[in-house]
Amino acid sequence: MPNQVLEDLAALLSRPVEDLLRSIPQLRDEPSRALLEQLLPLMAPAPRRAPSGVDVFSSDDARLRAQILNYHATELMTDRERAQFLGLPDGCRIRERAKILAPEKLECGENVWIGEGAVLDAQGGLEIGDNTQIGLGVMVWSHTSHRQATSGETGSSRDKIAYRRTRIGSNCFIAGPSVVAPGVTIGDRVIISPLTFVDRDLADDEVLSGPRSLKKLEDRVAALEAQLAAQKS
Repeated sequence: MPNQVLEDLAALLSRPVEDLLRSIPQLRDEPSRALLEQLLPLMAPAPRRAPSGVDVFSSDDARLRAQILNYHATELMTDRERAQFLGLPDGCRIRERAKILAPEKLECGENVWIGEGAVLDAQGGLEIGDNTQIGLGVMVWSHTSHRQATSGETGSSRDKIAYRRTRIGSNCFIAGPSVVAPGVTIGDRVIISPLTFVDRDLADDEVLSGPRSLKKLEDRVAALEAQLAAQKS
């Protein structure tokens, strides 16, 4: 039977003890558990009270703390170990400092690669097909809170947050740092170049380059300005 320190850690991370032991086998060793017993009080500070008498730490804080500690626990893992620990399917790899928001709403295929510092927001629903590669620093969003901010409701109401399901197909390559907007559907075998903002649906086999598209637009504007100047003269 697991000792109390493992049960306390599992409760803090909101994970079963068996899951922890499978993902971090070092926790079976007595020296590791002894060190963990010293660290646990630092990871779960006692509740404090604000001047009003209200607890500073809420249930939301507890959920966020569990998420933070889960990611800290993966810092010394390999890409495949980290993916398994975070519940991704077979063959997936996820690099350090990448984050998945609302992982319970992520539908991820097999053999997906997620680069360093990527942020996958699944709060509005996120689907990623098999064999897709998400590059370094890529941000994929499924919600937007701009109306909440402009209405002065940040931190007080979530009513104006818009959630839109985002879909990325199979065998895609999204180079970083690029941004995929909420509600976008990306087909299969799509290539997205670095520094691209994807704010529209992309068909199968499409290639999108933000910088190149901007250069074409700039060239078109310059040509139109030249035509207008010629007409005036």
